[in-house]
Amino acid sequence: MENTEARLRIRMSSNDAHYAGNLVAGAKILGLFGDVATELTIRYDGDEGLLRAYDQVEFLAPVYGGDFIEVTGRIVKAGKTSRKITFEAYKVIASIQGHVQASACEVLDPPILVAKASATCVVPKEKQKKKL
Repeated sequence: MENTEARLRIRMSSNDAHYAGNLVAGAKILGLFGDVATELTIRYDGDEGLLRAYDQVEFLAPVYGGDFIEVTGRIVKAGKTSRKITFEAYKVIASIQGHVQASACEVLDPPILVAKASATCVVPKEKQKKKL
């Protein structure tokens, strides 16, 4: 399968923080997974498709405003209209919370897996690009 992986890297801002301590809501990560799913279905089918359901979602580590998150999605199975996609979100740069220097950050080596999920997207047959 070609065009089956997409990647997005974004910095969480203080506007993304929803909870005390500058903590970002998990819903923000799900939104990033949705953006990657949209890119994947465009690349694979030529259409945005529809995210039908998440089969599984796990939030594994906290994300804070100032952190850089890298999200990867992969189409792991393609049916006639359905696309099974797996996602991973890694924290690649962490803001150092409570540091005297408010702009202090560190590059994480290795990155920290903060969330993972799997989902099904649907692209109606009439909206799929013609395969050559």
